[in-house]
Amino acid sequence: MLRIKKWFDSGTPYIWMNAGAVSISIIMVVGLIYLIAVRGLSHFWPADIAVFDYYAEPEAPKERLIAEFADEETVSRSRAGNPKYEGDFIKRDLIKMGNRDITGLDFKWILNAGIENKTYPNEVMVIERREWGNLYGFLVGLNINGNKITENNLFWSTFQNRIEESNNIFDEIRHIEKDLIGAINYKMERLRLDERSLELNQQKTPENLIILEDKRRELKEKYDALVNELEKLYTELNSSSFTVKIADGQEKTFQFSKIVRAVKPNAMNKLDKIRHYFEKLWEFFSDDPREANTEGGIFPAIFGTVLMVIIMAIIVTPFGVIAAVYLREYAPQGPTTRFIRIAVNNLAGVPSVVYGVFGLGFFVYFLGGSIDELFFPEALPAPTYGTPGLLWASLTLAILTVPVVIVATEEGLSRVPREIREGSLALGATKAETMWLTVLPMTAPAMITGLILAIARAAGEVAPLMLVGVVKMAPSLPLDGNAPFLHLDRKFMHLGFHIYDVGFQSPNVEAARPLVYATSFLLIVLIVALNMVAIHIRNNLREKYKSSEES
Repeated sequence: MLRIKKWFDSGTPYIWMNAGAVSISIIMVVGLIYLIAVRGLSHFWPADIAVFDYYAEPEAPKERLIAEFADEETVSRSRAGNPKYEGDFIKRDLIKMGNRDITGLDFKWILNAGIENKTYPNEVMVIERREWGNLYGFLVGLNINGNKITENNLFWSTFQNRIEESNNIFDEIRHIEKDLIGAINYKMERLRLDERSLELNQQKTPENLIILEDKRRELKEKYDALVNELEKLYTELNSSSFTVKIADGQEKTFQFSKIVRAVKPNAMNKLDKIRHYFEKLWEFFSDDPREANTEGGIFPAIFGTVLMVIIMAIIVTPFGVIAAVYLREYAPQGPTTRFIRIAVNNLAGVPSVVYGVFGLGFFVYFLGGSIDELFFPEALPAPTYGTPGLLWASLTLAILTVPVVIVATEEGLSRVPREIREGSLALGATKAETMWLTVLPMTAPAMITGLILAIARAAGEVAPLMLVGVVKMAPSLPLDGNAPFLHLDRKFMHLGFHIYDVGFQSPNVEAARPLVYATSFLLIVLIVALNMVAIHIRNNLREKYKSSEES
Protein backbone atom coordinates (compact mmCIF):
# COMPACT_ATOMS: atom_id res chain seq x y z
CA MET A 1 0.00 0.00 0.00
CA LEU A 2 2.87 2.30 0.87
CA ARG A 3 4.54 1.57 -2.48
CA ILE A 4 1.34 2.42 -4.34
CA LYS A 5 1.08 5.70 -2.38
CA LYS A 6 4.69 6.55 -3.25
CA TRP A 7 3.98 5.67 -6.87
CA PHE A 8 1.04 8.10 -6.96
CA ASP A 9 3.00 10.75 -5.09
CA SER A 10 5.77 10.52 -7.69
CA GLY A 11 3.31 11.67 -10.37
CA THR A 12 4.01 8.74 -12.70
CA PRO A 13 0.32 7.66 -13.03
CA TYR A 14 -0.67 11.18 -14.02
CA ILE A 15 2.03 11.26 -16.67
CA TRP A 16 0.71 8.01 -18.14
CA MET A 17 -2.89 9.23 -17.90
CA ASN A 18 -1.94 12.44 -19.70
CA ALA A 19 -0.05 10.50 -22.39
CA GLY A 20 -2.99 8.14 -22.81
CA ALA A 21 -5.48 11.00 -23.13
CA VAL A 22 -3.30 12.72 -25.74
CA SER A 23 -2.86 9.43 -27.65
CA ILE A 24 -6.61 8.74 -27.64
CA SER A 25 -7.30 12.29 -28.84
CA ILE A 26 -4.81 11.95 -31.68
CA ILE A 27 -6.27 8.58 -32.69
CA MET A 28 -9.80 10.00 -32.67
CA VAL A 29 -8.82 13.05 -34.72
CA VAL A 30 -6.86 11.00 -37.25
CA GLY A 31 -9.69 8.45 -37.41
CA LEU A 32 -12.27 11.16 -38.02
CA ILE A 33 -10.20 12.75 -40.78
CA TYR A 34 -9.63 9.31 -42.32
CA LEU A 35 -13.38 8.57 -42.25
CA ILE A 36 -14.19 11.93 -43.88
CA ALA A 37 -11.49 11.45 -46.52
CA VAL A 38 -12.58 7.91 -47.42
CA ARG A 39 -16.28 8.78 -47.56
CA GLY A 40 -15.64 11.90 -49.60
CA LEU A 41 -12.80 11.01 -51.97
CA SER A 42 -14.16 7.56 -52.82
CA HIS A 43 -17.17 9.26 -54.39
CA PHE A 44 -15.11 10.14 -57.47
CA TRP A 45 -14.08 6.53 -58.21
CA PRO A 46 -16.08 5.10 -61.16
CA ALA A 47 -18.34 2.36 -59.79
CA ASP A 48 -19.37 -0.66 -61.85
CA ILE A 49 -22.89 -0.55 -63.28
CA ALA A 50 -25.22 -3.53 -62.84
CA VAL A 51 -28.16 -4.57 -65.01
CA PHE A 52 -30.66 -6.81 -63.19
CA ASP A 53 -34.28 -7.81 -62.65
CA TYR A 54 -35.93 -6.79 -59.40
CA TYR A 55 -39.01 -8.15 -57.62
CA ALA A 56 -40.34 -5.99 -54.77
CA GLU A 57 -42.26 -9.10 -53.60
CA PRO A 58 -42.10 -12.72 -54.77
CA GLU A 59 -45.45 -12.42 -56.58
CA ALA A 60 -44.81 -8.92 -57.97
CA PRO A 61 -43.94 -8.39 -61.66
CA LYS A 62 -40.26 -7.97 -62.41
CA GLU A 63 -38.67 -4.57 -62.99
CA ARG A 64 -35.59 -4.11 -65.17
CA LEU A 65 -33.04 -1.76 -63.56
CA ILE A 66 -29.66 -0.28 -64.47
CA ALA A 67 -27.88 1.11 -61.43
CA GLU A 68 -24.75 1.32 -59.34
CA PHE A 69 -24.81 0.00 -55.78
CA ALA A 70 -24.09 2.86 -53.36
CA ASP A 71 -24.71 1.31 -49.90
CA GLU A 72 -26.20 -1.65 -48.09
CA GLU A 73 -27.64 -2.37 -44.66
CA THR A 74 -29.45 -5.07 -42.69
CA VAL A 75 -32.87 -4.06 -41.37
CA SER A 76 -35.87 -5.66 -39.72
CA ARG A 77 -38.81 -6.88 -41.78
CA SER A 78 -41.04 -4.07 -40.46
CA ARG A 79 -38.54 -1.36 -41.34
CA ALA A 80 -38.15 -2.81 -44.82
CA GLY A 81 -41.88 -2.49 -45.42
CA ASN A 82 -42.91 -5.91 -44.04
CA PRO A 83 -41.71 -7.90 -47.07
CA LYS A 84 -42.88 -11.44 -47.73
CA TYR A 85 -39.37 -12.85 -47.59
CA GLU A 86 -38.22 -15.26 -44.90
CA GLY A 87 -36.30 -14.21 -41.77
CA ASP A 88 -36.64 -11.50 -39.15
CA PHE A 89 -33.91 -9.42 -40.79
CA ILE A 90 -33.24 -8.77 -44.41
CA LYS A 91 -30.54 -7.02 -46.41
CA ARG A 92 -31.36 -4.06 -48.60
CA ASP A 93 -29.26 -2.03 -51.01
CA LEU A 94 -29.22 1.64 -51.89
CA ILE A 95 -28.90 1.93 -55.65
CA LYS A 96 -28.27 4.98 -57.79
CA MET A 97 -30.48 4.65 -60.85
CA GLY A 98 -29.98 8.15 -62.31
CA ASN A 99 -32.41 9.10 -65.10
CA ARG A 100 -34.21 11.37 -62.63
CA ASP A 101 -36.01 13.28 -65.38
CA ILE A 102 -37.55 10.00 -66.63
CA THR A 103 -38.21 7.92 -63.49
CA GLY A 104 -38.51 10.74 -60.94
CA LEU A 105 -36.03 8.96 -58.64
CA ASP A 106 -32.26 9.20 -58.46
CA PHE A 107 -31.71 6.81 -55.52
CA LYS A 108 -33.82 3.93 -54.32
CA TRP A 109 -33.68 1.29 -51.58
CA ILE A 110 -34.31 -2.24 -52.83
CA LEU A 111 -34.35 -5.61 -51.07
CA ASN A 112 -31.37 -7.81 -51.79
CA ALA A 113 -33.55 -10.92 -51.92
CA GLY A 114 -35.52 -9.49 -54.85
CA ILE A 115 -32.48 -9.14 -57.17
CA GLU A 116 -32.13 -11.68 -59.98
CA ASN A 117 -30.09 -12.07 -63.19
CA LYS A 118 -27.53 -9.45 -62.21
CA THR A 119 -24.90 -8.79 -64.89
CA TYR A 120 -22.25 -6.16 -65.60
CA PRO A 121 -22.25 -5.66 -69.39
CA ASN A 122 -19.37 -3.69 -70.87
CA GLU A 123 -21.63 -1.63 -73.13
CA VAL A 124 -23.65 0.03 -70.37
CA MET A 125 -22.62 3.66 -69.99
CA VAL A 126 -22.88 6.49 -67.48
CA ILE A 127 -23.55 9.93 -68.95
CA GLU A 128 -22.89 12.87 -66.66
CA ARG A 129 -25.27 15.70 -67.54
CA ARG A 130 -25.37 19.39 -66.73
CA GLU A 131 -28.95 18.94 -65.50
CA TRP A 132 -30.90 16.03 -63.98
CA GLY A 133 -27.80 14.14 -62.81
CA ASN A 134 -26.48 10.93 -64.35
CA LEU A 135 -28.06 9.06 -67.25
CA TYR A 136 -27.67 5.24 -67.38
CA GLY A 137 -28.31 3.20 -70.50
CA PHE A 138 -26.99 1.86 -73.80
CA LEU A 139 -25.96 4.03 -76.75
CA VAL A 140 -28.03 3.07 -79.81
CA GLY A 141 -27.85 6.03 -82.20
CA LEU A 142 -26.06 9.23 -83.18
CA ASN A 143 -27.18 12.24 -85.15
CA ILE A 144 -24.15 14.39 -85.99
CA ASN A 145 -25.07 17.60 -87.83
CA GLY A 146 -28.09 15.91 -89.38
CA ASN A 147 -26.20 12.72 -90.36
CA LYS A 148 -27.53 9.60 -88.65
CA ILE A 149 -24.81 7.14 -87.68
CA THR A 150 -25.57 3.53 -86.91
CA GLU A 151 -23.43 1.30 -84.74
CA ASN A 152 -20.01 0.51 -86.22
CA ASN A 153 -16.39 0.16 -85.15
CA LEU A 154 -16.02 3.95 -84.67
CA PHE A 155 -19.38 4.37 -82.98
CA TRP A 156 -18.06 5.00 -79.45
CA SER A 157 -15.06 7.07 -80.57
CA THR A 158 -17.32 9.26 -82.72
CA PHE A 159 -19.57 9.75 -79.70
CA GLN A 160 -16.61 10.74 -77.49
CA ASN A 161 -15.19 13.12 -80.09
CA ARG A 162 -18.52 14.91 -80.40
CA ILE A 163 -18.72 15.24 -76.60
CA GLU A 164 -15.28 16.84 -76.57
CA GLU A 165 -16.24 19.22 -79.37
CA SER A 166 -19.47 20.15 -77.57
CA ASN A 167 -17.61 20.81 -74.33
CA ASN A 168 -15.15 23.09 -76.13
CA ILE A 169 -18.03 25.02 -77.67
CA PHE A 170 -19.79 25.17 -74.30
CA ASP A 171 -16.63 26.53 -72.63
CA GLU A 172 -16.33 29.17 -75.35
CA ILE A 173 -19.97 30.14 -74.87
CA ARG A 174 -19.51 30.39 -71.12
CA HIS A 175 -16.39 32.53 -71.59
CA ILE A 176 -18.26 34.92 -73.88
CA GLU A 177 -21.36 35.13 -71.67
CA LYS A 178 -19.66 35.28 -68.30
CA ASP A 179 -16.42 37.13 -69.03
CA LEU A 180 -16.79 39.20 -72.20
CA ILE A 181 -20.48 40.08 -72.06
CA GLY A 182 -20.25 40.30 -68.28
CA ALA A 183 -17.51 42.90 -68.60
CA ILE A 184 -19.62 44.89 -71.10
CA ASN A 185 -22.64 44.80 -68.80
CA TYR A 186 -20.45 45.96 -65.92
CA LYS A 187 -19.16 48.91 -67.96
CA MET A 188 -22.68 49.77 -69.14
CA GLU A 189 -23.83 49.87 -65.53
CA ARG A 190 -20.90 52.13 -64.65
CA LEU A 191 -21.93 54.50 -67.47
CA ARG A 192 -25.48 54.57 -66.12
CA LEU A 193 -24.16 55.45 -62.67
CA ASP A 194 -21.86 58.10 -64.15
CA GLU A 195 -24.83 59.71 -65.88
CA ARG A 196 -26.82 59.63 -62.65
CA SER A 197 -23.87 61.20 -60.83
CA LEU A 198 -23.71 64.02 -63.39
CA GLU A 199 -27.41 64.61 -62.87
CA LEU A 200 -27.05 64.79 -59.07
CA ASN A 201 -24.08 67.15 -59.37
CA GLN A 202 -25.90 69.28 -61.96
CA GLN A 203 -23.20 68.59 -64.53
CA LYS A 204 -25.41 66.89 -67.12
CA THR A 205 -24.23 69.04 -70.00
CA PRO A 206 -24.57 68.13 -73.70
CA GLU A 207 -20.80 67.65 -73.93
CA ASN A 208 -20.74 65.13 -71.08
CA LEU A 209 -23.77 63.29 -72.47
CA ILE A 210 -22.08 63.00 -75.89
CA ILE A 211 -19.02 61.43 -74.27
CA LEU A 212 -21.20 58.91 -72.42
CA GLU A 213 -23.24 58.15 -75.54
CA ASP A 214 -20.06 57.50 -77.57
CA LYS A 215 -18.91 55.03 -74.94
CA ARG A 216 -22.31 53.34 -74.94
CA ARG A 217 -22.29 53.06 -78.71
CA GLU A 218 -18.85 51.46 -78.65
CA LEU A 219 -19.94 48.95 -76.02
CA LYS A 220 -23.17 48.23 -77.93
CA GLU A 221 -21.19 47.39 -81.06
CA LYS A 222 -19.02 44.95 -79.11
CA TYR A 223 -22.11 43.46 -77.49
CA ASP A 224 -23.88 42.93 -80.84
CA ALA A 225 -20.78 41.26 -82.29
CA LEU A 226 -20.60 38.87 -79.32
CA VAL A 227 -24.33 38.09 -79.58
CA ASN A 228 -23.92 37.17 -83.25
CA GLU A 229 -21.01 34.92 -82.35
CA LEU A 230 -23.08 33.31 -79.60
CA GLU A 231 -25.91 32.54 -82.04
CA LYS A 232 -23.49 30.69 -84.32
CA LEU A 233 -22.01 28.76 -81.39
CA TYR A 234 -25.44 27.78 -80.03
CA THR A 235 -26.52 26.62 -83.49
CA GLU A 236 -23.43 24.46 -83.77
CA LEU A 237 -23.81 23.19 -80.19
CA ASN A 238 -27.42 22.09 -80.67
CA SER A 239 -26.92 20.54 -84.11
CA SER A 240 -26.18 17.03 -82.82
CA SER A 241 -27.96 14.52 -80.62
CA PHE A 242 -27.72 10.91 -79.48
CA THR A 243 -30.18 8.16 -78.57
CA VAL A 244 -29.98 5.98 -75.46
CA LYS A 245 -31.90 2.84 -74.56
CA ILE A 246 -32.76 2.99 -70.84
CA ALA A 247 -33.57 0.17 -68.41
CA ASP A 248 -37.23 -0.34 -69.38
CA GLY A 249 -36.38 -0.54 -73.10
CA GLN A 250 -37.46 2.97 -74.04
CA GLU A 251 -35.23 4.95 -76.40
CA LYS A 252 -34.67 8.58 -75.47
CA THR A 253 -32.89 11.29 -77.49
CA PHE A 254 -30.72 13.95 -75.86
CA GLN A 255 -28.68 16.94 -77.03
CA PHE A 256 -24.89 16.84 -76.75
CA SER A 257 -25.06 20.32 -75.24
CA LYS A 258 -26.57 18.82 -72.09
CA ILE A 259 -23.77 16.40 -71.18
CA VAL A 260 -20.31 16.73 -69.65
CA ARG A 261 -18.82 13.29 -70.20
CA ALA A 262 -19.74 9.66 -70.89
CA VAL A 263 -17.89 6.56 -69.69
CA LYS A 264 -18.29 2.79 -69.71
CA PRO A 265 -17.15 1.88 -66.17
CA ASN A 266 -17.49 -1.89 -66.67
CA ALA A 267 -15.14 -1.78 -69.66
CA MET A 268 -12.50 0.39 -67.97
CA ASN A 269 -9.24 -1.11 -66.77
CA LYS A 270 -7.44 0.01 -63.63
CA LEU A 271 -5.43 2.70 -65.40
CA ASP A 272 -8.55 4.13 -67.07
CA LYS A 273 -10.33 4.29 -63.73
CA ILE A 274 -7.39 6.05 -62.08
CA ARG A 275 -7.28 8.57 -64.93
CA HIS A 276 -11.03 9.14 -64.64
CA TYR A 277 -10.74 9.49 -60.84
CA PHE A 278 -8.17 12.28 -61.01
CA GLU A 279 -10.11 13.98 -63.79
CA LYS A 280 -13.19 14.08 -61.55
CA LEU A 281 -11.08 15.17 -58.57
CA TRP A 282 -9.61 18.06 -60.56
CA GLU A 283 -13.10 19.06 -61.70
CA PHE A 284 -14.18 19.12 -58.05
CA PHE A 285 -11.37 21.54 -57.20
CA SER A 286 -11.49 23.76 -60.29
CA ASP A 287 -15.05 23.91 -61.67
CA ASP A 288 -18.22 25.76 -60.71
CA PRO A 289 -21.03 23.91 -58.92
CA ARG A 290 -24.20 22.84 -60.69
CA GLU A 291 -27.38 20.87 -59.95
CA ALA A 292 -28.09 22.72 -56.66
CA ASN A 293 -24.42 22.27 -55.64
CA THR A 294 -24.65 18.46 -55.79
CA GLU A 295 -22.60 18.17 -58.99
CA GLY A 296 -19.56 19.87 -60.48
CA GLY A 297 -16.90 21.62 -58.44
CA ILE A 298 -16.49 24.04 -55.55
CA PHE A 299 -13.83 26.43 -56.83
CA PRO A 300 -15.84 29.60 -56.01
CA ALA A 301 -16.20 28.38 -52.41
CA ILE A 302 -12.46 27.66 -52.15
CA PHE A 303 -11.62 31.05 -53.63
CA GLY A 304 -14.06 32.89 -51.38
CA THR A 305 -12.83 31.15 -48.23
CA VAL A 306 -9.14 31.87 -48.93
CA LEU A 307 -9.77 35.49 -49.95
CA MET A 308 -11.93 36.16 -46.89
CA VAL A 309 -9.32 34.66 -44.54
CA ILE A 310 -6.53 36.71 -46.13
CA ILE A 311 -8.50 39.97 -45.82
CA MET A 312 -9.48 39.07 -42.25
CA ALA A 313 -5.82 38.41 -41.37
CA ILE A 314 -4.75 41.75 -42.87
CA ILE A 315 -7.39 43.54 -40.77
CA VAL A 316 -7.10 41.66 -37.47
CA THR A 317 -3.30 41.62 -37.14
CA PRO A 318 -2.61 45.38 -36.82
CA PHE A 319 -5.65 45.99 -34.61
CA GLY A 320 -4.82 43.08 -32.33
CA VAL A 321 -1.15 44.00 -32.06
CA ILE A 322 -1.86 47.71 -31.42
CA ALA A 323 -4.39 46.84 -28.68
CA ALA A 324 -1.95 44.41 -27.05
CA VAL A 325 0.94 46.92 -27.17
CA TYR A 326 -1.21 49.59 -25.60
CA LEU A 327 -2.47 47.30 -22.80
CA ARG A 328 0.98 45.93 -21.99
CA GLU A 329 3.33 48.86 -22.66
CA TYR A 330 1.40 52.12 -22.37
CA ALA A 331 -1.83 51.72 -20.36
CA PRO A 332 -1.61 52.30 -16.57
CA GLN A 333 -1.79 48.90 -14.89
CA GLY A 334 -4.83 49.54 -12.71
CA PRO A 335 -8.46 48.41 -12.32
CA THR A 336 -9.48 49.85 -15.70
CA THR A 337 -6.81 47.91 -17.58
CA ARG A 338 -7.66 44.72 -15.70
CA PHE A 339 -11.33 45.22 -16.56
CA ILE A 340 -10.43 45.65 -20.25
CA ARG A 341 -8.40 42.41 -20.17
CA ILE A 342 -11.33 40.56 -18.59
CA ALA A 343 -13.65 41.98 -21.27
CA VAL A 344 -11.26 40.91 -24.05
CA ASN A 345 -11.07 37.38 -22.64
CA ASN A 346 -14.85 37.22 -22.34
CA LEU A 347 -15.27 38.35 -25.95
CA ALA A 348 -13.52 35.14 -27.04
CA GLY A 349 -16.43 33.17 -25.53
CA VAL A 350 -19.30 35.10 -27.13
CA PRO A 351 -21.29 32.91 -29.58
CA SER A 352 -20.27 33.64 -33.14
CA VAL A 353 -23.83 34.29 -34.32
CA VAL A 354 -23.92 37.32 -31.99
CA TYR A 355 -21.00 38.76 -33.94
CA GLY A 356 -23.01 38.13 -37.10
CA VAL A 357 -25.95 40.13 -35.73
CA PHE A 358 -23.57 42.93 -34.71
CA GLY A 359 -21.93 42.91 -38.13
CA LEU A 360 -25.31 43.06 -39.87
CA GLY A 361 -26.54 45.93 -37.72
CA PHE A 362 -23.39 48.04 -37.43
CA PHE A 363 -21.26 47.27 -40.49
CA VAL A 364 -23.94 46.57 -43.09
CA TYR A 365 -26.87 48.80 -42.16
CA PHE A 366 -25.17 51.67 -40.29
CA LEU A 367 -21.65 51.92 -41.71
CA GLY A 368 -22.46 50.55 -45.18
CA GLY A 369 -25.58 52.68 -45.45
CA SER A 370 -23.59 55.78 -44.50
CA ILE A 371 -20.91 54.97 -47.08
CA ASP A 372 -23.60 54.62 -49.76
CA GLU A 373 -25.08 58.01 -48.90
CA LEU A 374 -21.67 59.72 -48.92
CA PHE A 375 -19.86 58.05 -51.81
CA PHE A 376 -22.45 56.17 -53.91
CA PRO A 377 -25.58 58.35 -53.99
CA GLU A 378 -25.99 57.69 -57.73
CA ALA A 379 -26.66 54.00 -57.05
CA LEU A 380 -29.35 54.55 -54.42
CA PRO A 381 -31.82 53.12 -53.55
CA ALA A 382 -29.90 50.02 -54.70
CA PRO A 383 -27.20 49.48 -52.03
CA THR A 384 -23.50 49.24 -52.83
CA TYR A 385 -21.91 48.70 -49.40
CA GLY A 386 -25.18 48.82 -47.48
CA THR A 387 -25.70 45.13 -48.16
CA PRO A 388 -23.85 42.02 -46.94
CA GLY A 389 -20.57 41.45 -48.74
CA LEU A 390 -16.97 40.30 -48.56
CA LEU A 391 -15.68 43.36 -46.67
CA TRP A 392 -18.27 43.14 -43.91
CA ALA A 393 -17.78 39.38 -43.54
CA SER A 394 -14.02 39.89 -43.15
CA LEU A 395 -14.49 42.72 -40.63
CA THR A 396 -16.99 40.67 -38.61
CA LEU A 397 -14.61 37.74 -38.40
CA ALA A 398 -11.76 40.13 -37.56
CA ILE A 399 -13.70 41.36 -34.53
CA LEU A 400 -14.56 37.76 -33.65
CA THR A 401 -10.91 36.70 -33.65
CA VAL A 402 -9.17 39.87 -32.40
CA PRO A 403 -9.25 38.71 -28.71
CA VAL A 404 -7.12 35.70 -29.69
CA VAL A 405 -4.49 37.93 -31.32
CA ILE A 406 -4.51 40.36 -28.38
CA VAL A 407 -3.98 37.63 -25.77
CA ALA A 408 -1.24 35.88 -27.77
CA THR A 409 0.61 39.15 -28.47
CA GLU A 410 0.40 40.24 -24.82
CA GLU A 411 1.93 36.95 -23.74
CA GLY A 412 4.72 37.44 -26.26
CA LEU A 413 5.38 40.97 -25.01
CA SER A 414 5.55 39.73 -21.42
CA ARG A 415 8.28 37.24 -22.39
CA VAL A 416 10.62 39.91 -23.76
CA PRO A 417 13.21 40.57 -20.99
CA ARG A 418 13.02 43.97 -19.33
CA GLU A 419 16.75 44.37 -19.87
CA ILE A 420 16.20 44.50 -23.65
CA ARG A 421 13.96 47.54 -23.28
CA GLU A 422 16.24 49.26 -20.78
CA GLY A 423 19.33 48.61 -22.93
CA SER A 424 17.65 50.09 -25.99
CA LEU A 425 16.55 53.18 -24.05
CA ALA A 426 20.03 53.55 -22.51
CA LEU A 427 21.53 53.63 -26.01
CA GLY A 428 19.39 56.63 -26.86
CA ALA A 429 16.42 55.08 -28.61
CA THR A 430 12.96 56.46 -27.96
CA LYS A 431 10.22 54.26 -26.54
CA ALA A 432 8.54 54.09 -29.94
CA GLU A 433 11.83 53.08 -31.61
CA THR A 434 12.41 50.47 -28.92
CA MET A 435 8.97 49.00 -29.50
CA TRP A 436 9.15 49.07 -33.30
CA LEU A 437 12.77 47.95 -33.82
CA THR A 438 13.45 45.71 -30.82
CA VAL A 439 10.42 44.47 -28.88
CA LEU A 440 7.91 43.83 -31.67
CA PRO A 441 10.32 41.79 -33.85
CA MET A 442 11.02 39.55 -30.84
CA THR A 443 7.25 39.26 -30.26
CA ALA A 444 6.57 38.28 -33.89
CA PRO A 445 6.39 34.49 -33.19
CA ALA A 446 3.68 35.09 -30.57
CA MET A 447 1.78 37.38 -32.96
CA ILE A 448 1.91 34.71 -35.66
CA THR A 449 0.68 32.15 -33.12
CA GLY A 450 -2.34 34.35 -32.44
CA LEU A 451 -2.88 34.75 -36.17
CA ILE A 452 -2.74 30.96 -36.63
CA LEU A 453 -5.47 30.49 -34.01
CA ALA A 454 -7.51 33.28 -35.62
CA ILE A 455 -7.24 31.70 -39.07
CA ALA A 456 -8.21 28.28 -37.73
CA ARG A 457 -11.37 29.70 -36.17
CA ALA A 458 -12.34 32.13 -38.91
CA ALA A 459 -11.97 29.63 -41.77
CA GLY A 460 -14.50 27.28 -40.19
CA GLU A 461 -17.11 29.81 -39.03
CA VAL A 462 -20.50 29.71 -40.73
CA ALA A 463 -23.17 31.29 -38.51
CA PRO A 464 -22.00 34.94 -38.71
CA LEU A 465 -21.25 34.67 -42.42
CA MET A 466 -24.85 33.73 -43.18
CA LEU A 467 -25.82 37.23 -42.02
CA VAL A 468 -22.99 39.33 -43.50
CA GLY A 469 -22.15 38.12 -46.98
CA VAL A 470 -22.04 34.42 -47.80
CA VAL A 471 -24.54 33.00 -50.32
CA LYS A 472 -25.47 29.65 -51.80
CA MET A 473 -24.39 30.59 -55.33
CA ALA A 474 -22.40 33.73 -56.24
CA PRO A 475 -22.87 34.92 -59.84
CA SER A 476 -19.26 36.16 -60.05
CA LEU A 477 -16.03 36.03 -58.06
CA PRO A 478 -15.03 39.00 -55.87
CA LEU A 479 -11.80 39.24 -57.90
CA ASP A 480 -12.00 39.69 -61.68
CA GLY A 481 -10.71 41.77 -64.59
CA ASN A 482 -13.11 44.69 -64.09
CA ALA A 483 -11.78 47.78 -62.29
CA PRO A 484 -11.21 48.05 -59.35
CA PHE A 485 -10.58 44.30 -59.73
CA LEU A 486 -11.14 43.45 -56.04
CA HIS A 487 -14.86 43.97 -55.35
CA LEU A 488 -15.25 44.02 -51.57
CA ASP A 489 -18.97 44.78 -51.87
CA ARG A 490 -19.79 41.48 -53.60
CA LYS A 491 -21.28 38.44 -51.94
CA PHE A 492 -19.20 35.27 -52.01
CA MET A 493 -19.27 31.52 -51.47
CA HIS A 494 -17.66 29.79 -48.48
CA LEU A 495 -16.72 26.15 -47.87
CA GLY A 496 -18.35 26.04 -44.42
CA PHE A 497 -21.66 27.38 -45.71
CA HIS A 498 -21.39 25.10 -48.75
CA ILE A 499 -21.20 22.11 -46.37
CA TYR A 500 -24.27 23.36 -44.49
CA ASP A 501 -26.21 24.04 -47.68
CA VAL A 502 -25.39 20.73 -49.38
CA GLY A 503 -25.86 18.70 -46.20
CA PHE A 504 -29.10 20.21 -44.92
CA GLN A 505 -30.74 22.20 -47.72
CA SER A 506 -30.18 19.92 -50.72
CA PRO A 507 -33.25 18.47 -52.45
CA ASN A 508 -31.25 15.33 -53.27
CA VAL A 509 -29.85 14.15 -49.93
CA GLU A 510 -28.26 10.90 -51.10
CA ALA A 511 -26.43 12.59 -53.97
CA ALA A 512 -25.24 15.39 -51.69
CA ARG A 513 -23.90 13.24 -48.84
CA PRO A 514 -20.55 12.27 -50.47
CA LEU A 515 -19.93 15.92 -51.41
CA VAL A 516 -20.46 16.93 -47.77
CA TYR A 517 -17.62 14.59 -46.78
CA ALA A 518 -15.41 15.70 -49.69
CA THR A 519 -15.94 19.41 -48.97
CA SER A 520 -15.36 18.87 -45.24
CA PHE A 521 -12.07 17.13 -45.97
CA LEU A 522 -11.05 19.93 -48.32
CA LEU A 523 -11.88 22.55 -45.67
CA ILE A 524 -9.68 20.69 -43.17
CA VAL A 525 -6.85 20.53 -45.71
CA LEU A 526 -7.26 24.24 -46.48
CA ILE A 527 -7.12 25.23 -42.80
CA VAL A 528 -4.07 23.02 -42.25
CA ALA A 529 -2.37 24.54 -45.32
CA LEU A 530 -3.02 28.11 -44.14
CA ASN A 531 -1.78 27.21 -40.67
CA MET A 532 1.33 25.50 -42.03
CA VAL A 533 2.26 28.65 -43.92
CA ALA A 534 1.81 30.71 -40.76
CA ILE A 535 3.74 28.16 -38.67
CA HIS A 536 6.61 28.21 -41.18
CA ILE A 537 6.79 32.02 -40.92
CA ARG A 538 6.62 31.84 -37.12
CA ASN A 539 9.40 29.25 -36.89
CA ASN A 540 11.65 31.34 -39.11
CA LEU A 541 11.06 34.38 -36.93
CA ARG A 542 11.57 32.34 -33.77
CA GLU A 543 14.94 31.07 -34.99
CA LYS A 544 15.92 34.59 -36.02
CA TYR A 545 15.31 36.04 -32.57
CA LYS A 546 16.13 32.94 -30.54
CA SER A 547 19.49 34.26 -29.41
CA SER A 548 17.92 37.53 -28.25
CA GLU A 549 15.28 35.69 -26.21
CA GLU A 550 17.91 33.48 -24.55
CA SER A 551 19.97 36.48 -23.57
